[in-house]
Amino acid sequence: MSEQQHLGKAGFETKAIHAGYEPDPTTGAVIPPIYATTTYKQDGVGGLRNGYEYSRSANPTRTALEGALAAVEEGEKGFAFASGLAAEDTLIRSLMRPGDHMVIPDDAYGGTHRLIDKVESQWGIAHTPAQVADVDAVAAAIQPGKTKVVWVETPTNPLLNIADISALATVAHEAGARLVVDNTFASPYLQQPLTLGADVVVHSTTKYVGGHSDVVGGAVIVRDLEIAEKIGYLQNAAGAIADPFGAWLTLRGLKTLGVRMDRHCDNAERVADFLTSHPKVGEVIYPGLETHPGHTVAQKQMKRFGGMVSFRVTGGEAQALAVCERTKIFTLGESLGGVESLIEHPGKMTHASVAGTDLEVPADLVRLSVGIEYAEDLVADLEQALDQS
Repeated sequence: MSEQQHLGKAGFETKAIHAGYEPDPTTGAVIPPIYATTTYKQDGVGGLRNGYEYSRSANPTRTALEGALAAVEEGEKGFAFASGLAAEDTLIRSLMRPGDHMVIPDDAYGGTHRLIDKVESQWGIAHTPAQVADVDAVAAAIQPGKTKVVWVETPTNPLLNIADISALATVAHEAGARLVVDNTFASPYLQQPLTLGADVVVHSTTKYVGGHSDVVGGAVIVRDLEIAEKIGYLQNAAGAIADPFGAWLTLRGLKTLGVRMDRHCDNAERVADFLTSHPKVGEVIYPGLETHPGHTVAQKQMKRFGGMVSFRVTGGEAQALAVCERTKIFTLGESLGGVESLIEHPGKMTHASVAGTDLEVPADLVRLSVGIEYAEDLVADLEQALDQS
């Protein structure tokens, strides 16, 4: 039995470190090399070595990452892309055809909404926003015979709503649709949607999986090999693949995901606790708080509650912008999931593209990606920024 076969019942951290690659048989190298090659010598015409022909179709470094991603998400097949949106676009065009319909979150990530509303719509894909925390609302948004995909984020970005994955899988499947879960905010360490009934998991691996703010990437993971065949075909045909160096960086990040997520969660819990008692904060949005409407569902399907915290200030948009501009340890910037803490104003930054739509976010909202620094330094930084706002 190979080392990879032994990993079937291994714990998450073991899979994250060992899955997808066995030490090199020639050198014994324990880390996959960066295969910076475009093509491969054939043993005679059509005689491919282990299936490698051209690096758009397959590359050994990318293969290692894809195997590891499939393992940690408890899937059968993983696919690595150049970005999260490249992964989403390939997935949508693999599962849907012109005239089809999909249900999306009413507080979806701005880039996802832009892709679906402005790009996929030109291809004839219709969509309806729904509150993913409300199973009945999602069911009501489904158009019988037309809806092919129910697309959810959980937690959502940036309002951190929680979707009941198991319940929504039932709703989707009863309607003949597939359930796609964007697992970026939770990460595979905290939540594994395929084990709860989802058909497809999608990630921006730029975020927690990569974890160091140094590589852009995306991923799709499935259990159904029929779906895998469709995605694999379009991944090769359209070519929005992860490059070898990007794949190597992402795989490097995945190996430490478990230990990083524990610190992200520890720090986020401390930050959320502080914010709940600050007089200039009107509402703290964090699934780990018992006051969060999705707390019970999050407890059921997540290991812990993640490193993202959003809050609304009492002084409106001007105060929210002032807080974002006054932090010293929290860096004002887009993205999330890196080791460093980030702060942003979603209405003016990541979600500016949904302004004026049903997905517009509150103007007094601040989003935090809580990093792995010393927790008390983060609290002190937020305290001085709030006090001066």
